[in-house]
Amino acid sequence: MQNNLATDKGMAEIRQIFITECNEGLDVIESGLLALENGEDAKGTINDIFRGAHSIKGGAATFGYSSIADFTHVLETLLDQVRGGEQDITPPLVKLFLEAVDCLREMVLVMDGDGDYDRERADDVQNRLRDFLGEDSADEECAEASAEEGDDQDMPTGRIWDISFRPKPSFLKHGNQPQHIFRALSELGKMTVHTSFDNLPEFARMQPEEMYLSWEIVLVADVSADTIRDVFDWVEFDTDFAIVEREQPMLDVNVSAPASAQAVVVTEQPVAAPKENEETLMGAELQAPPLPGHPDTDKHERRSSNKKDATSIRVDIEKIDVLLNLVGEMVINQSMLNQLARNKNGKNSAMELEQGLALLERTTRELQEAVMEIRMLPVSVTFSRFPRLVYDLSAKLKKKVELKITGEHTELDKTVLEKIGDPILHLIRNSLDHGIESPQDRIAAGKDETGVIHLSASHEGGSVVIRVTDDGAGLNLEKIFRKAVEKKLISPDAKLSGAEVNQLIFLPGFSTADVITDVSGRGVGMDVVRRNIEEIGGRVEVFSESGKGSSFMITLPLTLAILDGQLVRVANEIYVLPLLSIVETVQVQEDRINVISGGEVVYRLRGKAVPVIDMRNVCRIHGNEPLESYKNKQIIIVESDRKPVGLVVDELLDQHQVVIKSLETNFVKVPGMLGATILGDGTVSLILDVTTLSDVLFGNKKAERVVH
Repeated sequence: MQNNLATDKGMAEIRQIFITECNEGLDVIESGLLALENGEDAKGTINDIFRGAHSIKGGAATFGYSSIADFTHVLETLLDQVRGGEQDITPPLVKLFLEAVDCLREMVLVMDGDGDYDRERADDVQNRLRDFLGEDSADEECAEASAEEGDDQDMPTGRIWDISFRPKPSFLKHGNQPQHIFRALSELGKMTVHTSFDNLPEFARMQPEEMYLSWEIVLVADVSADTIRDVFDWVEFDTDFAIVEREQPMLDVNVSAPASAQAVVVTEQPVAAPKENEETLMGAELQAPPLPGHPDTDKHERRSSNKKDATSIRVDIEKIDVLLNLVGEMVINQSMLNQLARNKNGKNSAMELEQGLALLERTTRELQEAVMEIRMLPVSVTFSRFPRLVYDLSAKLKKKVELKITGEHTELDKTVLEKIGDPILHLIRNSLDHGIESPQDRIAAGKDETGVIHLSASHEGGSVVIRVTDDGAGLNLEKIFRKAVEKKLISPDAKLSGAEVNQLIFLPGFSTADVITDVSGRGVGMDVVRRNIEEIGGRVEVFSESGKGSSFMITLPLTLAILDGQLVRVANEIYVLPLLSIVETVQVQEDRINVISGGEVVYRLRGKAVPVIDMRNVCRIHGNEPLESYKNKQIIIVESDRKPVGLVVDELLDQHQVVIKSLETNFVKVPGMLGATILGDGTVSLILDVTTLSDVLFGNKKAERVVH
């Protein structure tokens, strides 16, 4: 029973890997098709697309997903014609290929346990692919040729491959089944299989979950070694195999086997799919795993697979090696410190202890950086979804738009990466709908009829900056102001600069669209963009020039787990302020402090009145102190909603990298606080959240306390 459970678990894990590989392959195919649409290097791109489709087909056949294998086979055949120059790349064909990719994505979702796919749509797309192939006429020609050739058609033709297939003993434990390999090879051509029993132990010593057999295979097929090697992709770590091409022609497909092998299966026809309950020599059922969605498939297992996929990442082996090396250094360092602890009275023990602690500090810092590197993923993981969005939406809006992507190898923490997809999606949709003009309008304005949206990512300082820039019409300041007045978001007599008018687009419910469509116009989007970005400690800015275009700049922290913080003292308490939030610090000058109507305190800084928050008052430390006590205090200028705010503290301390601990998880959610951290002396310090802190205070005239 335990062995069966282990096998089921191993199969589920391998199937999840296959699903991930399928999605990656579909991404490659989709990006390649969009590149072809843009007129990029056709030959290399088509080869990449073909390899992606071939890998999906081979894996699907190996795992018994016949619907995917059959669908991809038709797609692969048509791609092969394109690769061989028999079919020309045209926009209708690219569009059909993209529809095929969409169908395959739905099928993969079914494999992952997520509902069912549209079978009628898949059949329709598959039939249209066949129409391009002209399969009906091809079948008739083959039938006529067969009638003329008679018995000669049974003579195998093609390249001759000797394949040694030697599974490791753990082959079955990982959910592998050799019949899937045979089935995939049989689809490539005609073959002979010889089974070797050399490693078969005595019956009393046999373990049912271990593999003892091996096979020598002769394959006659017009395929490359890489194509055969693809069949073994899913079992390459669980088997030893060799592929050798014969130089001399083959006169008889039933080649004699090596002396150590016994011929068990001799066939000139493709190996048929095994029947239910048909047994192999090992007595195991020769049955492909049920399709997810099939009644025999466990629903709970599918939910677990989805959860696992959402919380796992693929890590470069080099990063793991670095981590292991650092752990090794730390073990050595610990041993050295233990030795010093036992030898307290030894010579130079104090000096050696200092050296050991310095080494431990360095190793710990490097270990922390290495662990954080494991969580880092390239932004291409998120960026890869947008070329298709631009392709589909530009066609829908009848606009010509080119998406340029740069800096896609810039790395971000996985958690940050997951949260920026929707904000960037909104920005690109807005650029397409509101920014880029129609081809006629662009030509009339002296521009190229094809608009350009540039999506870029780069490291700047200790942050990652993502920009979404278009060369469209730019923001219409007059229209934005008028709409804001109509929606009573601002007063008609408000005096705003151009930059301040630009910020109005981030107000809740704001939209300049005259007609509500499924693309835009409902006033939902830009306020969500800003809120989502600020929730992860980032900020968004907009720059625009009428007639030239607009640019949205998103500044993000590298990670949400660790931040660079400024320690500040408020009375006897220590707080942490994210360095990314700090604009500048100033020493308080009492003659610049004023109290305006409503009791609000402001500080005059370079001719501007900056609202001031007394942190003692906010945190209820010794009550609300009189203004004269601000003498010798520090004001930290931070930005909230692009407006400067001053935080009055008693003293600036050191700057440290701090590990963020969630208050909501470990205690309760505290408004105005990002979380907490543990300082070097073991005390707990709260981390201030500038955005929500100012919202709580200035959004409520009573300036309610956020910490009790």
